[in-house]
Amino acid sequence: MESDAFDALDLKVLHALEVAGRAPFSRIAEVLDVSDQTVARRYRRLRAEAALRVVGVRDGIRLGQDQWMLQLRCAPDAAEVIARALARRPDTAWIALASGGTEVVCVTRARSRGEQEDLLLSKLPRTPSIVEIRAHQVLHRFFGGPVGWLSKSRALTDRQAAQLRGPVEPPGTAEPPRITAEDEPIVGVLERDGRATYPELRRATGGTEPVLKRRLSRLLSSGAFFIDLEFDVGRFGYGTRAVLWVSAAPGALEEVGNALAAHPEVAFVAAVAGGACDLVAVVITRDNAELFRYLARGVGGLPGVVRSETSPVLRHVKQLTYGA
Repeated sequence: MESDAFDALDLKVLHALEVAGRAPFSRIAEVLDVSDQTVARRYRRLRAEAALRVVGVRDGIRLGQDQWMLQLRCAPDAAEVIARALARRPDTAWIALASGGTEVVCVTRARSRGEQEDLLLSKLPRTPSIVEIRAHQVLHRFFGGPVGWLSKSRALTDRQAAQLRGPVEPPGTAEPPRITAEDEPIVGVLERDGRATYPELRRATGGTEPVLKRRLSRLLSSGAFFIDLEFDVGRFGYGTRAVLWVSAAPGALEEVGNALAAHPEVAFVAAVAGGACDLVAVVITRDNAELFRYLARGVGGLPGVVRSETSPVLRHVKQLTYGA
């Protein structure tokens, strides 16, 4: 996963941030056996040239919130306008223009049933430029969320990842996933900047640093909230992205989902209901030739796959964050 612009060390820094997004540069430098200044310099360059952002994300699936993948077929001149309107909503994430610019693929993370019904039953059906709406409710996530695509790069060794991750709480000691009213100011800051300092969090929340550390530790250990990355994978030589809509044979859904989750090309895969497919996967490859090989051999060769449909992604309008 290298290119002329960025090298193996850049990828290690990215992987380190995926594992521990709030780790001090000094800690990352120690694990990578380089200087603090080297990590800071690489981080600044990744931000400037690869659009890197470290952001906090609510895990709607762990929080028990409804999450939907929407596939909107649009009039050719309307897709971008619709995508940008959806991007302004606080309940949307990962919005992409696909299929030659006639399709919008969108993830919704409604925080209430009323919010979801407003979008699915009122707003979208009344949009005249939308030709067809396919709404797929996410039932189970096989890969994605807190476990990111960079983990498949193996840029860090297991030992390095464990050093950055730190001690893992024994089973049964973590609190159930939840975000309280007191947590919301912290979450709001970290959704904009996952590496916001404790003084910045203190200014936004009024809490003391020890209290903020305890609250954030509880949030992260419970799984209600995690730190993730947005960056331009194209700068690392991965210029082709696609969404796969996969139908599985009865009884093979879990087997196919787990198999897709293990593929290095797959950045996200989930079981869904409500549409013509059983699984949705986001795939990242170097080029169209590699995508073809993956579709023909990786997906087409899986026992239990009945059919698949591919939506080539042209451009992201919104990635992880709310209100982008």
